[in-house]
Amino acid sequence: MTSGEAEVAVTDDEPRAQQNKQEKREEQPKPRRQKLITGPGILLVWLYGVMVVGAVSRSAVQISTDFHKAPLAYTLSALAGVVYGFITYSLVRGGETARKAALVCCAAELAGVLAVGAWTLAEPSAFPDATVWSDFGMGYLFIPVLLPVTAVFWLRKSRAHTRPAEPSGA
Repeated sequence: MTSGEAEVAVTDDEPRAQQNKQEKREEQPKPRRQKLITGPGILLVWLYGVMVVGAVSRSAVQISTDFHKAPLAYTLSALAGVVYGFITYSLVRGGETARKAALVCCAAELAGVLAVGAWTLAEPSAFPDATVWSDFGMGYLFIPVLLPVTAVFWLRKSRAHTRPAEPSGA
């Protein structure tokens, strides 16, 4: 075999090796996203969806008609609507990354509800008009304070169900 033949043999094997690698990649199934909207997750998505509509529509009307009256309150209602929308999207999307993002947003939502709720009780003059989170969500049947607590519980529980079993006796 001459040196030219050896080169031809090597170059003929390279496409086969690449093809084998590609076939192996195609054979491996893609990991499926864990569904977060099973069982109580469906109720959470529904409630967050209602809160999105309520907060966004309320803030849109208030900002477009009376923004000068209570800009802080109306802006906070709009922010609440955006947070609710992101959490709803994350729950529907599913998967570990979406679960973590929803968990962080729910914690931020709870912190916001508690901060704004306490602020509205401590200094009512700062809020001439109510926000979604005013008085801990009293205008929304306290759903704004209960929903993130429930969602955090559900998201943590859903993570526990997806952990692989640890080998025993190691």
